[in-house]
Amino acid sequence: MSQQQISLPAKLINGGIAGIVGVTCVFPIDLAKTRLQNQRPGQQVYKSMMDCLVKTVRSEGYFGMYRGAAVNLTLVTPEKAIKLAANDFFRQHLSSSGKGLTVFKEMLAGCGAGMCQVIITTPMEMLKIQLQDAGRLASQQQKPVMMTPTKLVSTNTMLSRSFNSGAMMAAVRPVSATQIAKELLRTQGIQGLYKGLGATLMRDVPFSVVYFPLFANLNRLGQRSPDEPSPFAWAFVSGCVAGSTAAVAVNPCDVVKTRLQSLNKGSSEEAYNGVVDCVSKILRKEGPSAFLKGAGCRALVIAPLFGIAQVMYFVGVGEYIVDSVSLNILSA
Repeated sequence: MSQQQISLPAKLINGGIAGIVGVTCVFPIDLAKTRLQNQRPGQQVYKSMMDCLVKTVRSEGYFGMYRGAAVNLTLVTPEKAIKLAANDFFRQHLSSSGKGLTVFKEMLAGCGAGMCQVIITTPMEMLKIQLQDAGRLASQQQKPVMMTPTKLVSTNTMLSRSFNSGAMMAAVRPVSATQIAKELLRTQGIQGLYKGLGATLMRDVPFSVVYFPLFANLNRLGQRSPDEPSPFAWAFVSGCVAGSTAAVAVNPCDVVKTRLQSLNKGSSEEAYNGVVDCVSKILRKEGPSAFLKGAGCRALVIAPLFGIAQVMYFVGVGEYIVDSVSLNILSA
């Protein structure tokens, strides 16, 4: 079944399930991305993605790789719903003349979808990053980590020491996302949860502008005729290629967003006053290559996410649920 033939409610269900399954599968890689992007020269705790994951398991246990996952799992469904619904709305509005969409109009629809999704994405990323980066700060400092948004010492993160095979390791126990959110709302108001909004827009709008038209055109190449859907394998590969391409293209914006949304800094780490200040300091002190930090991890995160979405559309979970509900309503 092609995506164009799927009703919006079914598409939202498919997108939500795909988001939950995808986050569960690739979240450890996303955690590695965040920690690698936040590293500064001379203070590198992790050498690579695998080194980060191995050290995380050793110091924080297996579930340390899923620190902050609860935030994503809670908010990924409304995020996908907004993104898919907005893209469908703009595509339908732009094609109201009855003619097919040009690439430019597809890009405009993607732009609109990216602008709408930041309503959920910004606070979700804000909270997630605080939890994901706690282990890096603990490993770097080897002392209690401060995770308070207001520079006050709190019990947000504690470092306890234990011996394992003769080695000293840190066990990090951060506070929940709910506690961080309450503290931000109490001290900074709603704008505290939307810190880094500009950088999030810089990342998500170009991502959608690249992804949606690229996927639509790649997927169209696999169709034997305009009325037939492309084979599942082709749609799967198209989603992976378009997703990873868009992810790498906007990685510099993702680095800036991650740095701005990290409330807690390690010893001698820079603080940033907005997007321009962040970009200039990174260029001056770390060079252009710093903007590619975590690019491989981000591609590895995004490609399976969109591949899994194609699996959901192919299996037709959303359509089955919608049809079942409709039959129950009619028979009631």
